[in-house]
Amino acid sequence: MAERLFDFELSKIAGGGAQEQFTAELKKIADNILDLNTEAKTKRKLTMDLVFIPNDKRDAVQVEVAVKSKLAPQVSVATTMLLGRDMDTGMTALAELKSGVPGQTYFDPDDSIQKTDTGKPIDEVEAESDSKESKGNVIDLQNQG
Repeated sequence: MAERLFDFELSKIAGGGAQEQFTAELKKIADNILDLNTEAKTKRKLTMDLVFIPNDKRDAVQVEVAVKSKLAPQVSVATTMLLGRDMDTGMTALAELKSGVPGQTYFDPDDSIQKTDTGKPIDEVEAESDSKESKGNVIDLQNQG
């Protein structure tokens, strides 16, 4: 029985296109492994599918190559949101809790400014409060009749 010769090198399939796809998916896997927002121990997978489609005479075969990877997903992150209603406007309000405890102020380590539980500077809140009080809440006792 004669020996069969297979001149079919993976790196040369489709003019090197299969190798390019393989390398691109391998790079995605490497980048995903180095991404600190993914779990280190999660398995990654690279799959190369070769589909052979022979012609009717069986003397030629079309080969379709598909390379794909399965990566580790980004790890989830969590936060607490405060939900309420603006008593002046009736609008729904939603903000991230940044102080750790609702109603508690904190000093922001980035800029050393005291802020509300949602991260708004206390100076701004006090300025808004002062301007609301000066509008319409002042009673002119001399002009009451």
